[in-house]
Amino acid sequence: MASGKESSGLDNLAFNVSTMTYSRKIYSEEDRNKPTYCVTDVPPWYLCIFLAIQHYLTAFGGIISIPLILAEGLCLQHDSLTQSLLINTIFFVSGLCTLLQVTFGVRLPILQGGTFALLTPAMAMLSMPEWKCPAWTQNASLVNTSSPVFIEVWQTRMRTLQGSIMVASLLQILVGFSGLIGFLMRFIGPLTIAPTVSLIGLSLYDSAGVKLGSHWGISAMTTVLIILFSQYLRLIPIPVPAYSKAKKLHISKFYIFQIMPILLGIVVSWLVCYLLTIYDVLPSDPAQYGHLARTDVKGNVVNEAPWFTFPYPGQWGMPTVSLAGVFGIMAGIICSMAESVGDYHACAKLSGAPPPPKHAISRGIGVEGLGCLLAGAFGTGNGTTSFSENVAALGITKVGSRMVILLSGVIMLLMGMLGKIGAIFATIPTPVLGGMFLIMFGVITAAGISNLQSTDMNSSRNIFVFGFSMFSALVIPNWIMKNPDFFKTGVKEVDQVINILLTTHMFVGGFLGFFLDNTVPGTKRERGLLAWDKVHVEDSCSTLGTEEVYDLPFGITSRLSTQSWVRYVPFCPRKDNTSQSFSLPSMLSSLSLCIHFLCLTNHDRQVGYGVMF
Repeated sequence: MASGKESSGLDNLAFNVSTMTYSRKIYSEEDRNKPTYCVTDVPPWYLCIFLAIQHYLTAFGGIISIPLILAEGLCLQHDSLTQSLLINTIFFVSGLCTLLQVTFGVRLPILQGGTFALLTPAMAMLSMPEWKCPAWTQNASLVNTSSPVFIEVWQTRMRTLQGSIMVASLLQILVGFSGLIGFLMRFIGPLTIAPTVSLIGLSLYDSAGVKLGSHWGISAMTTVLIILFSQYLRLIPIPVPAYSKAKKLHISKFYIFQIMPILLGIVVSWLVCYLLTIYDVLPSDPAQYGHLARTDVKGNVVNEAPWFTFPYPGQWGMPTVSLAGVFGIMAGIICSMAESVGDYHACAKLSGAPPPPKHAISRGIGVEGLGCLLAGAFGTGNGTTSFSENVAALGITKVGSRMVILLSGVIMLLMGMLGKIGAIFATIPTPVLGGMFLIMFGVITAAGISNLQSTDMNSSRNIFVFGFSMFSALVIPNWIMKNPDFFKTGVKEVDQVINILLTTHMFVGGFLGFFLDNTVPGTKRERGLLAWDKVHVEDSCSTLGTEEVYDLPFGITSRLSTQSWVRYVPFCPRKDNTSQSFSLPSMLSSLSLCIHFLCLTNHDRQVGYGVMF
């Protein structure tokens, strides 16, 4: 099997979308949709490297956006060197968490990276009156990045954010490893997920607007280029030389616009900014419009950055905890967990694996919780979650091998240790970032709304639940931010908790959607719950027939299968029945089936006696 795949090399990739008819009617539509490489397959080494780099580039835009947005709340707008260190740290932690997830977590080819679900409550916390940046930090001429005063200003905020993320991550660890995630997902449907995810994108409009307004021409160019590459040119191939045992040296089609549209858009716009800078077309006076589009604004950050850096826990000091921050981050973690469960099922279907059993889902959520704990300890200012963009990439490449994702994790680890790489990303001109944010946040908003496709949107009930949740989540936080002193209970900590929760759009919309969806009468079909269950059942039509793909590595499952206590551990697989684990609902269900069977048996006996006599 492996030798046949190796002979076709790069030609097997499904990014060669327009030539998918190469099967010449031999294969059915179902066969063509099957992955070329399944979860346990190992592609040729050169293909592994190429696809691993592709996954890294796919996640690139989402990962670097988080520290660059977070820098505003941390008072780091004018400290590009520290921004570069944050970029290195988040890449390093993302690589580490990817290795943990693929090896010990859900064991699917799913990449881990930063999450916008935690960015929203973090920005809400940092916008509180006690955490607002001093006025002098907004003026580049007054900021001395090596000053102990300035360092204490941003590190105090970072340490509080770190501690809040670490404490909040314990909720995800508990929900995951205890098996509670299955119970919670009974009450979280599309009408809860849709407003929650949509409001992540909508709540970041101000950050995107500020960067767009720094130079509308450059921002518009970046946006147009990304749209051009990702939508209009995505099916246009670029001929590249390739080699395979069957065809030797030949020309193959490479869909570069489909694989890396964001990176290409940034690079082209960046190059234009560079040319406009060296020819002094852009103003050199910081007070003039368009100055932030210059490529020399960030100074000598690339020269100052070290070649090698090694992120480590506590690099910004001992983390502290804010009770208000913990509650805000918890709201984001709940949203992240619900998204990840959906990603697991989608990833399993695209990689040819059977639907993930309960123990694998529990383990995956638990490992994501550990990832958030590590992210907090290392000081990314964010957590980790499954990257939906990379799950979609599996459907494009038709390569679902987890070896590729493991290698991608290693690449992210290495990139996180190259200080110059982080420094280069930190020098991206502000309007270029604005153009990228316009695309990314719009897609996040639309992705949230797309969850409604499984619900009955002709129902007045559903229209009310979604519309009320969305509009309230825009109105309430906006009013609270303008009237921060409205809630005064006399207890400072309680006031902070209320303010953070009510100024987090995602929490307000998600909570209202959750409450209304579970209390307003409606059928499961109307709420979209039956459609979700149907999708999960259809996922069972997989290339790999058994659930052994979800077993723990290094023979751990074989050793544990002989232990009787394993059935009481929700995240441990069992050889005799991999998909089941000890829980009260499963015990009650089994008991009811036994009683029903005994009743039927007794009835059959009575019928038999009647026939005999």
